[in-house]
Amino acid sequence: MERVNFKNRNWQIAANIHFPEGFDRLKKYPAIVCVHPGSSVKEQTAGMYAARLAIGGFVTIVFDASFQGESGGQPRYLEDPATRVEDIRCAVDYLTTLSFVDEGRIGVLGVCAGGGYAANAALTERRIKAVGTVVGTNASRAFGEANTLQTLEAVGEQRTAEARGAAPLITNWTPNSAEEARQNGMAGFDMLGAIDYYRTPRGEYPTSCNKLLFTSMSALVTFDAFHLAEKLLTQPLQIIVGDKVGEFGSYRDGFDLYNKAASTNKKIYVVKSASHYDLYDQPGATKEALDQLIPFYRENL
Repeated sequence: MERVNFKNRNWQIAANIHFPEGFDRLKKYPAIVCVHPGSSVKEQTAGMYAARLAIGGFVTIVFDASFQGESGGQPRYLEDPATRVEDIRCAVDYLTTLSFVDEGRIGVLGVCAGGGYAANAALTERRIKAVGTVVGTNASRAFGEANTLQTLEAVGEQRTAEARGAAPLITNWTPNSAEEARQNGMAGFDMLGAIDYYRTPRGEYPTSCNKLLFTSMSALVTFDAFHLAEKLLTQPLQIIVGDKVGEFGSYRDGFDLYNKAASTNKKIYVVKSASHYDLYDQPGATKEALDQLIPFYRENL
């Protein structure tokens, strides 16, 4: 693995490149951009998939989103869907500058919200030749189903307060503990899975700090990652979901993307007895996902 940086606008994006075994800089390799979930960083689930795909023979790059982790950009902790998609385009830009990457064989893989961003980037980024998602979610559906108007009113009030000198409001992506989640009536198994992954030694990482700029919500509730997929998403597509259906909706979003995509070469694979967060790091579930993804990318890149 090698730590690198590339630019999005005028700030630096922190990234890791993973190399296949026996890597030779004089050869050209297919490459895959790996995109992390909301609240995550490159060292977590997207980094695990990047490392495993590299073992499968691909150069992979995984990065921290703009405004988050070790990447630059202001304001901090902003989750801006348009910029998240632009991060992916900039990662493709960077890959095309590397002599050992075959620029005609670049794919993308996204996990959770990263799956929605990956699919959305592929709508207009024709240099992406194959698209994979693991428990991919559509931001507007995931964030827009409950109290949308109330949330937007609150965002407006917060922006007014900040315009008048108030400090930015930083909230949490998830409660900090399972007990806190239960006390707040947020004890669905996807939420508890998120807490178990992000807020315990299982998957926690120092730069994944559970902080979200509250005013991000106005973009999150309106961004439809799959808009125009029925016209523009024509690349080969592999979708992975688990059949333990939780409140975050990745099972539904996976089939929604599958049904909407214009791709003639598209597949959806259901990992039996797997939840959303099992497909982040659990050996059996992730191996089953990779057993689909690696042949898919080999065939289409």
